[in-house]
Amino acid sequence: MRADRLLSILLLLQSRGQLSGRELAERLEVSERTLHRDMDALSAAGVPVFALRGRKGGWQLEENWRTQVPGLDEAELRALLMAQPRILGDRKLAAAAERALGKLMASLPVPLRARAESMRQRLYIDTTGWFGGTEDLSMLPIVQEAVARDRKLKIRYSNRRSRFEPVSLADPGGASSERIIDPLGLVAKGSTWYLVANTGSGFRTFRLSRIQNALLLDVSCERPANFDLESHWRSATEDFLKNSPRFEAILRLHPDAAREIRTWRMAAESTPDTRNSPRDGWSTLRVQFEDEYHAAFVARAFGARAEVVAPAALRNRLRSELEASLRQYESTSGSHV
Repeated sequence: MRADRLLSILLLLQSRGQLSGRELAERLEVSERTLHRDMDALSAAGVPVFALRGRKGGWQLEENWRTQVPGLDEAELRALLMAQPRILGDRKLAAAAERALGKLMASLPVPLRARAESMRQRLYIDTTGWFGGTEDLSMLPIVQEAVARDRKLKIRYSNRRSRFEPVSLADPGGASSERIIDPLGLVAKGSTWYLVANTGSGFRTFRLSRIQNALLLDVSCERPANFDLESHWRSATEDFLKNSPRFEAILRLHPDAAREIRTWRMAAESTPDTRNSPRDGWSTLRVQFEDEYHAAFVARAFGARAEVVAPAALRNRLRSELEASLRQYESTSGSHV
């Protein structure tokens, strides 16, 4: 990642005194253009780095300047240990992160090291779902390398999504496709990882688990000037939520079901349904879904704790599905013991 690269530049210049732009770029495996951007970032951060002109020129730190890494205090250590390597999900990446954390732990003073070990024994992160489901992060190492080294990626990407999966920020529908992209950054949203990239059609966001294959190309990618990953992600997310298709259903819900649905769905009070006494505790809510399929899926899952008030098409769909299920069970009731 870029922060690691900037630290590497400082350590190289401290140990070598002076290095040419080409030497630094080769050691860091980036383009000289990327190196110049990194030097600008260091200078803007107050690091006294400057360029020497001429045939024997290069980059150099101000004499006697040294970066100092202060010791961790307990609050910083606690925050660091909360992000345990297991959260990465991928076995190889987690193992590498575990080794790095082990080296850090070994460098701590004995009292702080004992406290850190005690903290680690009191936290466990399980990245698998209840029924074994987990994100496929097998492509994460090569994507991470491409992002860190500013290299183009050739990927095969599946545009198909599960019916149970919310609409992705990436291109919807269609079969898998092959494309060459400029990787700009990685985003972890919950337990799901996304790659933000520049393509011939503009910025795109790709779900990492749907990248079927990735090839690191020996070609530097073009990073847009002043690109900020966090700002882009926030803007793209807002646009996605604003423009994504919505399907609204009016549901009468048992109190337990109403509380549950409010925790993970956009829901608002609707005009009460007067067929039942308002004192029965049930709520009438307008609930937002991605499409009719997801609305029907949720209504079926709540069973007798939910009733669809509107739209009529959704009521008819559920009625037909329930009648078909009932006929199926009636026809097979005597064939299974």
